Amino acid sequence: MTKSPHPNIFSGNNVEETVVDNIYLPEVSHVVLPHVKLSCRPVTICGEVTILHGGFLLASRLCHPKSLSELAKSDWPVVGKPILEALQEICTSYSCYPPQPNLWKKKAAVVLWSKLILSGVPSDERWKSDAFFSVSNAIPEINHTVLFELFKAINAPRLFTQLLLALPDALCQKELRMFVEYVSKDTSPADAAFFLDVWWEIMKHKRGEEDRLVLLFQNVTHQHVLESEELDQPPKRFKSGPSSVPENSAVHLVLPILTEGLKTIKDNLGSSRMKCYALANLVDVLSALMTTECEAKVLSPQAYLEKISSVVTLWSSDGENRYSKKDLDAKVKEAERSMSLLDMVKLSKQSVFSNLSFLLSLLKEWSSDLLVFLNDPRQVCYESYRLLECLASLQKRSADCGPEDLDQARVMLELSKVIADLLKKVHPETWGKSDAGDLVASVAMVIIDKKMDRHKDVCSVFAKEKSWALSKDWVACLVKNKELFQDPELILKLLETVASLESSKDTSRNQKEQQTKMVMIILECYTELSLPDKNKVIAGVLATWGRQGVSKLMVAFSERFQEELNVAFNQIIKSASGETFKKAILAVSRLVVLNPEGTIKKISNLAIANLGTHQYLAEILCSFPALNFQEPQGQPDVSVHFLLECLKEAVWDRLSFPKEKEQFLEFLVHLMQPSGTSPLLSPPDVIQSLIFPFLKSDSPRIELCLQILDKALKVPSEQSWIHTCHPFPLVFSLCKLLDGFCQYWHQPQDQERCSLETKDLVVTNLAQLCDILLVQKDSLSPQLWTQSVAWLHKKISVLDWTIGLRVKNLFGEHFKNEVPATLFEVCKLPEEEWTSRPLPNYGPGSGLLAWLETCCVSTALREQMLVLLVINVDNPEEVNLFSKGFLVALVQVFPWCSQSEWRRLVHVIKSLLEREILYVPYSLEYVQYLPLLNLRPFAYHLQLSVLLLRAFQFLCGSSGTTWMPTEAWKHVGRLYCLGLSDLLGSVKTIARGQFHSAEEKNVIRELSFVYIQMFCHALHVAAMLPNHGTEEPLLLLSLEILSQYEMLYDLDESLGSALRKANEAHFLESIVENVTNKELRTMLLHKLHKL
Repeated sequence: MTKSPHPNIFSGNNVEETVVDNIYLPEVSHVVLPHVKLSCRPVTICGEVTILHGGFLLASRLCHPKSLSELAKSDWPVVGKPILEALQEICTSYSCYPPQPNLWKKKAAVVLWSKLILSGVPSDERWKSDAFFSVSNAIPEINHTVLFELFKAINAPRLFTQLLLALPDALCQKELRMFVEYVSKDTSPADAAFFLDVWWEIMKHKRGEEDRLVLLFQNVTHQHVLESEELDQPPKRFKSGPSSVPENSAVHLVLPILTEGLKTIKDNLGSSRMKCYALANLVDVLSALMTTECEAKVLSPQAYLEKISSVVTLWSSDGENRYSKKDLDAKVKEAERSMSLLDMVKLSKQSVFSNLSFLLSLLKEWSSDLLVFLNDPRQVCYESYRLLECLASLQKRSADCGPEDLDQARVMLELSKVIADLLKKVHPETWGKSDAGDLVASVAMVIIDKKMDRHKDVCSVFAKEKSWALSKDWVACLVKNKELFQDPELILKLLETVASLESSKDTSRNQKEQQTKMVMIILECYTELSLPDKNKVIAGVLATWGRQGVSKLMVAFSERFQEELNVAFNQIIKSASGETFKKAILAVSRLVVLNPEGTIKKISNLAIANLGTHQYLAEILCSFPALNFQEPQGQPDVSVHFLLECLKEAVWDRLSFPKEKEQFLEFLVHLMQPSGTSPLLSPPDVIQSLIFPFLKSDSPRIELCLQILDKALKVPSEQSWIHTCHPFPLVFSLCKLLDGFCQYWHQPQDQERCSLETKDLVVTNLAQLCDILLVQKDSLSPQLWTQSVAWLHKKISVLDWTIGLRVKNLFGEHFKNEVPATLFEVCKLPEEEWTSRPLPNYGPGSGLLAWLETCCVSTALREQMLVLLVINVDNPEEVNLFSKGFLVALVQVFPWCSQSEWRRLVHVIKSLLEREILYVPYSLEYVQYLPLLNLRPFAYHLQLSVLLLRAFQFLCGSSGTTWMPTEAWKHVGRLYCLGLSDLLGSVKTIARGQFHSAEEKNVIRELSFVYIQMFCHALHVAAMLPNHGTEEPLLLLSLEILSQYEMLYDLDESLGSALRKANEAHFLESIVENVTNKELRTMLLHKLHKL
């Protein structure tokens, strides 16, 4: 005989069996079942096959003269006894290890059903495709009576359902119809109960729960159908794969058959409990169908747990229920199956209408019996509870989703009334709901431990249920399943639970240990989150508990923060590599959630104190966008930026040194403009928090504020944000600061104010702000823009007139440049752009003063004023008068100039000198003998040096020594040094261009002459200035000039140079000896003696 290509799953001859869900099956080479863990172990089971074979032989004798294939239902009690005894003997023989008492019942059912399905296939063909052939062939021919009665006897509705739904659709429907017909004939209570059990199992069935044996049965039956449909094709070996199993479940095809079966057997449902069971099945079908009509509403996790707990309670108290003796895990698992019913496909309207009408008729027919049963406290059972829950659910769904068909709507309306009437008459205490909190907690932990269907939802309840927290079982469950709680929402709920427990009076040692353990678990779960999820937790912590984070919830959290704080930042400061950056993010993420305020302040202090770390620390902070948080201030719609408030509190008042301020500024810049991530701060945030509160002339941080504003305005971004910062009031604030500089030296000296050098920073910020506003002009309505410009014009009308010139680009065509009337006397100003303004301080002869002040405003206005200046150069008297007036105006203007304004004035002087409009006579009283030198390249430099000398002679005269305070003299001294230093640089530039000419020695002599002149002028100015701290810049300037002269002194090796150099050195020494300042004189003489 040819050997079967299929292994014998019941043979014990060296067969390797596979453990799948504690069921031993053979390795079948042509069955591909992924994700199955295999463990091979030889087991001898030929004795079981012999016993089973013997049972069927005895049954055949008892059935004689009929065969088992003709067995009637009434014959089974006698004929089926040896079969059941054989199975019992096999199941109690413990021939396999570990013992599996029900395995052979399952194998027998599979073998018998496959034998029936393949009964029409000849044996010489069947052995090739039937994996069960070797055992089924030893069993006599049977009919469906044997199969159905065996399932009933072993009470296996779930197995029946799995095998039924594993069949091809057409075969499934055929087999189910045969089953319904079978139970409908001479229906016994056992038939009805099994029928309802099968129906209920079909409703709970889920694809993917089948074990290896069911899948093997599926393969065999599908192969049989495939070969039957392809008789003209060569036989193919069937291989299991994704395409072999139908995608759509046959559930929707079998439900109509079941409802029809119920119509047939309804009169045989004698007990009220059975009627509740049948009605619940029918109602579940209708509820599922209605779910397809409209969106289903999922039970909340809390309601879900309570429902499962109620089911478990009912099963535990009901000795007739098959699950009453099961442990809690098994009960919860089965109860969860009953909560997740199948997904229905839409049936025909006629089918739905028929089921609704059928349900209505049953409720009317059975309502009186049902009410008696449902109101009897002694009869409370799972079936009654399920019926009431199903009816309540159906009623709610019918209200939420009304049918479109009129007839169906009419039936539904009547059905709703009947259901409402029935539910109203049922006493709440007989409903069967459980409110045992301890059981709900135990059920939740089982679901989480076993990772059942809705375990993630249950984790949410578990995390927030305060009455369960910190119990021994609760903490153990959290420890065991901590990976399930690695979710931002769950961590926040755990933290809320911790917050509620801190007020507990239980301070026992055990309680503290549990708290500590819980803290560690929560931090571990948080640490495993991705960075975006960590930020969700941080955002939740800030919103719920504020700046101190979770450290204020429990001592264990605050202690943890202190432990990790210093360790983390010591490691961070030591290294700044890419790998360390990731570790730094991880360490800081824990600190931030523990105490956001403490972490930010620590980082801020480190960024200021440790040179070069500001960018690295800013990048770390920018990894936590959740810190961009608006902190409420106890009033509606009033909040402050949390991060900026922490920065102010931590370092704002301790920024004393320029390097610290520089570090702070760069730190802010990197927070607004990080290199590798999104910014943590926006320019509007910075302006609101760090600019507006301190933008006052008497603020000690005004200079720092202006530097911050400068950085914020330069951040490249969409500049529409400017509208959120009250831009026109901000412009006016800067204008007010500028106005203060116009009266700078007339203000009380003891008044807190910024330095005059800050004026340039104000001007720069104002210009930037105006440019940004002009770019964003189109984003505002023309009406709003006009109103804003008019408001600004009105506000600055009381300020110095030069400020209007600075914001003229904002005024545009709305307003002209408003200047003193006397400016029109020296300039030819176009009337369409310029207009006069009544200013009492600008009387006759003040035109040049106004002209110079206008030149100081901006480079563009300076050039415009030079072009529009009106002077007749052919009139010597007019040029001479202009030159004298210019000197007077210069003395009046330059003490109030900033450095950039002073440089503009110097440029004006140079332009006027080059155009020979300005006449500056200069004498050479310091030189006794002047060789013939070419001083034309240095004419401007000598003239400017003399002009400055004349200006200081005027300024330091008897009429001017008392009209400026001490600080003003220091300022003009610095401006003089700046002007002469720039002049010195210009001289060096010219010298570099001519130094390598043929007349090198003459160039050296000319340069020496220029340096000597500048040196003498500088010392002259130094002698005139009051001794109020002006010495140092003048000393440095003099030393710089001498250093340049010394270089020429060493280079001059021409004939006769020795005498000339000696004369020059003697001359310089005689000049220096007249310097009254001893320190300045000593240092200059020391320098000269080195020549």
